[in-house]
Amino acid sequence: MKETLPSEIEDYEKIPFQDFAEKAYLNYSMYVISNRALPHISDGLKPVQRRIIYAMSELGLLSTAKFKKSARTVGDVLGKFHPHGDTACYEAMVLLAQPFSLRYPLVDGQGNWGDPNDPKSFAAMRYTESRLSKYAQIFLSELGLGTVDWTPNFDGTLDEPNMLPARLPNILLNGSTGIAVGMATSILPHNLREVAKALIYLIDNEDANLDKITKFIKGPDFPTDAEIITPALEIKESYKTGAGRIKMRAKFHIEDSEIIYTALPHHASTEKIYEQIVSQMDAKKLPMVSDIRDESDHEEPTRLVVIPRSNRVDLNALTDHLFATTDLEKSFSINMNMIGINGRPQVKNLLNILTEWLEFRADTVRKKLNFKLDKIVSRLHILDGLLIAFLNIDEVIKIIRTSDKPKKALIKAFSLTEIQATAILEIRLRQLAKLEEIKIRSEKKELESQKKALEKILGCENAFKEYIKDEIRSDAKKYGDKRRSPIKKRKEAEKFSITDVIDITPVTIILSKNGWIRSAKGHDINPEAVKFKSGDSFMGYLRTKSDKPVIFLDNTGRSYMLFSHSLPSARGNGEPLTGHLSIQPSAYIKFMLPGDSDNHFLVSSDSGYGFIIKSSDFLTNFKNGKSVVALKPNHQLLYPDKVVDLKTDTIAAVTTSGRLLIFTLD
Repeated sequence: MKETLPSEIEDYEKIPFQDFAEKAYLNYSMYVISNRALPHISDGLKPVQRRIIYAMSELGLLSTAKFKKSARTVGDVLGKFHPHGDTACYEAMVLLAQPFSLRYPLVDGQGNWGDPNDPKSFAAMRYTESRLSKYAQIFLSELGLGTVDWTPNFDGTLDEPNMLPARLPNILLNGSTGIAVGMATSILPHNLREVAKALIYLIDNEDANLDKITKFIKGPDFPTDAEIITPALEIKESYKTGAGRIKMRAKFHIEDSEIIYTALPHHASTEKIYEQIVSQMDAKKLPMVSDIRDESDHEEPTRLVVIPRSNRVDLNALTDHLFATTDLEKSFSINMNMIGINGRPQVKNLLNILTEWLEFRADTVRKKLNFKLDKIVSRLHILDGLLIAFLNIDEVIKIIRTSDKPKKALIKAFSLTEIQATAILEIRLRQLAKLEEIKIRSEKKELESQKKALEKILGCENAFKEYIKDEIRSDAKKYGDKRRSPIKKRKEAEKFSITDVIDITPVTIILSKNGWIRSAKGHDINPEAVKFKSGDSFMGYLRTKSDKPVIFLDNTGRSYMLFSHSLPSARGNGEPLTGHLSIQPSAYIKFMLPGDSDNHFLVSSDSGYGFIIKSSDFLTNFKNGKSVVALKPNHQLLYPDKVVDLKTDTIAAVTTSGRLLIFTLD
């Protein structure tokens, strides 16, 4: 096929499609990583979060302002800085406002912003109102002081900050989660006061190691009162590598023999936990529990009550089981992946994060102080000109009134600079005549004092460090609070074994030809005498115990497993096996076997092939079973015979032609 190009295309580059696709995908991946999914170490924010905060500050929605409709904020963010979907932008804003999602919320919301049971139940943005929280000031108080670089927005009509000059390491305080292309991040929140103490110690001791830092930062601190139960050594190892896991456990107390849960792990829901426990009760896995109540309300956001069946129930064992089998205990991954100061994504350990953030903070403070110093120097220069004007006020006024070019005349007459002359001319004559020497000299003295103080801070490393430490102390006092998630030593939770929760009794499992299963108590029942549904009849039975697994073999050679105690009662017609197992449409159950772990069976087919297998090798937790026997086409599986003794048992094989072969199993 001949290659053709439109005649109007004159200049083009011809490259292999594979090279183009590889480069395009790499560019897209880096964009997602750096501009969407991963936070920046400087302010701990993703671009959409940064733009929301900046847009709200531009709208004047500070913590002291009146609330404004959230739709107005979203509109400004989309129209000026973030040309993406309004739903995604609003959801990002909601997360900044939810006190159960962020340790230190950045947005103060009014209206329905969701709840811990259903974080996505928030009202539409046309109904909710918002403004920035007090904590958000750590990003904005130094924004106009020459501290950050600015870049044009998507259409080049406005400028936006590349990052916000955070006064505290928000990357640790609120944490972050995100999934990029080929990488993800999961940074857990921490306590502000603990992080502030670690920063101050690190400023004074630049060679500090992780052991010293973890004396101040003992672990994450979530927006919940639930306990962190991960051992201290594991937490320290996670901080050392930047990766690991943290386990949380619900807080509870015993009241009148009832277990009352009052604080749940981060992102755990009372509704979901309630359903998990009820599901176990329905499956008869919690016979020692008589009832469960969700008494949560506005006064007590979390109050889940588990009521034991009697006073003889071991409450410690029960709570352990619930921790092991429900969201009353949850694990959270640690993967401290972020965009560093160098603009590259990297998994950093705790010490590296603190050190690198302090470098950013020192650079920001230096820029801020130099900006203030430049402003003071400029103002002092103008004050010198105003003082000259005051000392020669009559002549200055005369020049302004009579000269065609007063600026040049003033510069020539009093050796002023252009800036000084401009400042004098910008003052109205009436105000110029009222200039007071005392006020000018007083302001000049004050500014010279400030200039001297700034020069001292900038010129002395120790003074510069003290200045940063004082700012951190001040912010910690203003925005900090006590640790919410206590770190406790707890033993590993263990769930009940089957023997703990059921009565071990003899049972008879009955299977019909149509695949309906049921379980009858005792071994004295005649399984063939039970009634079946119309069109159905008896196929097989198995005598076992209620704590034992039952193995099912289908005609294709796949095995399945169900526990006896989970099967329906024989009082009715039972239930179809297809409701418990995922059996192929063309397959059907042929045999039932006891699942005792010490049993051996001879499995064979009518093709003359067979082997010995342990009953434990039949067992599987998968609903769709597992393949045990590979049958040849048009051959059938024979009933598996139980082996009594592997050393003494013999097999008698008879062919269709009447030939007999007897041999031992070994």
